[in-house]
Amino acid sequence: SRETACGVHVNAGCEIGVASTKAYTCQIVVIIMIALKLSEDSLRKRERREQIMGDLLELPRLMTKLLREEAGTVEALARELEHEKSLLAFGRGYNYATALELALKVKELSYMHSEGIAAGELKHGPLALIDESMPAVVIATRDGLREKMWSTIQQLLARKGRLILLVSKDDADMCDHFSANKSLRIIKVDTICDCLQPILNIVPFQLLSYHLTILRGFNVDQPRNLAKSVTVE
Repeated sequence: SRETACGVHVNAGCEIGVASTKAYTCQIVVIIMIALKLSEDSLRKRERREQIMGDLLELPRLMTKLLREEAGTVEALARELEHEKSLLAFGRGYNYATALELALKVKELSYMHSEGIAAGELKHGPLALIDESMPAVVIATRDGLREKMWSTIQQLLARKGRLILLVSKDDADMCDHFSANKSLRIIKVDTICDCLQPILNIVPFQLLSYHLTILRGFNVDQPRNLAKSVTVE
């Protein structure tokens, strides 16, 4: 940051834990705000810009609501996963980043092997890992790739996958269809603008990482072998 000629501060505040959650969230917000600034002279994009700005203002309320409503579900899920060796996470589009962040937080805090995977790559290797003993998260909230994620879920279920689904509350078809399967674990979130949805979607999984770490007896704030700054090449 000292060497750049022009930069944008993340303004995430003081970070206490090595594996912080707010840096990820704030970086997404900053990138979106840069895009909003660059598009402000476009009449064609005005409606899209106004939708994004309106949903940005709603984010704090929706995140607080999500934590209140899904905290018990997430803690119970952590207890189910406490003794697992691996966890896979599948996402597409904007939510590929959600899958990667989920995997990163789980592995660096709870020391459980975890891998974030682009759902489009399912048949190029990851599908071979799926059976009734492999827990897998599928991020299938409502956006332009919803139908493809539905297909991903069906493929995983056909291999007897042990799935954890993140779905949109207002997606009645998805909720009703998969709620009938008692082997699935389902987390529901509100729907906002697609580019902001990952900020909401990652919240239950950051909380999951926290609970997993506590249950497995590790220090949430100081994971082993990690530091706040990179001191070696």
